[in-house]
Amino acid sequence: MKTYLECLPCFMNQALRAGRIATEDETIVKKLLNEVGMMIPKIPMEQSPPETGTFIYRKISELTGNSDPYRQIKNTNISKALELYPKFKKMVLESEDCLLMAIRIAIAGNIIDLGTGKKFDIEKDIDKVLHQDLAIFHYTQFKEKLEKANKILYIADNAGEAVFDKILIEELGKPVHFIVREIPVINDVTMKEAKIIGIDRIANVISSGSLAPGTILKNCDKNFVEMFRNADLIISKGQGNYESLSNEAEEIFFLLKAKCNVIARDLGVKENDIVLKYSKK
Repeated sequence: MKTYLECLPCFMNQALRAGRIATEDETIVKKLLNEVGMMIPKIPMEQSPPETGTFIYRKISELTGNSDPYRQIKNTNISKALELYPKFKKMVLESEDCLLMAIRIAIAGNIIDLGTGKKFDIEKDIDKVLHQDLAIFHYTQFKEKLEKANKILYIADNAGEAVFDKILIEELGKPVHFIVREIPVINDVTMKEAKIIGIDRIANVISSGSLAPGTILKNCDKNFVEMFRNADLIISKGQGNYESLSNEAEEIFFLLKAKCNVIARDLGVKENDIVLKYSKK
C-alpha cells in the first residue's frame, strides 16, 4: 500500500503519542516532532507507511534512550488477553465451525492496536467484533489453501493479539512458523512476548528481522524472505503487515480490522469493518 496524504498528519500524531509514552521530557518530545516534521517533505508517497514508521520509532529510541516504551502496556494487554483465552477457546470448541470461529477471534484480537491511538476495551470490543459480518469473506479459498498446505507462515502483529492468534494456530492443525518483529516497535510482538504467551510450544517462532511496524521484505532477514517466497499458505495479521505486503505477488490471506479510513478505502470497505481477504497479484 502506498502512503496517502492522510498518513502525513498521522505520522506526527504517532510521534507525539509514542514520544510522550517514552519520556516525560517535553523538550525531547519537541525535538522528536521537529525531526519527524522535517522528514515529511521528503517522504516518497509510493512507499508504504511502515517504511516511514521505521524512522519514527528509531528516532524515539535514539532521543529518549527508551528502546521499548510500550513494554508495560504490552504486558498489561497480554495479561488481560490470557485471562480471556479460556473463554474464547471454549467458544471455538463449542462452535459449529471451529476454524471459522478461530479466524473470527484472531481478527477480533486486532482491536489491540496502540499505533492508531484509538481507545479499546479488549473484552467488550472483541465480543462486539465477533458479532460483525465480515466485509470481505474469502473463507472458501482459505480452507482450500489450508487443506493443501504443508508450509504455513503466520505473520504476527501486536503482542496482546498474539494470544488470540494462538487459538487459530491450534485450530489450523498443521505445523506453523510464527513470525515476529526483530525489536520492539509500538506494541508489536517480539520473540520475548511470543514465549510469554506460549506460542513457542505450538509453533516455530522466527524473527522476520523487521525493524518496522510492518513487514518490509527488502529490509527483512534473507532466510525469512526465502520462507515467505516458498510458503504454501501465508497468513498476515493487522494493518501494518497489510500496508507493507499488500502489493506483493505472493498469495496472502490478510486478517484485520480496518481501523482507519485510509486502509478501509484501500481495501474497498468501511472504517471498522473486519476482513478475511485473499490477495493474489
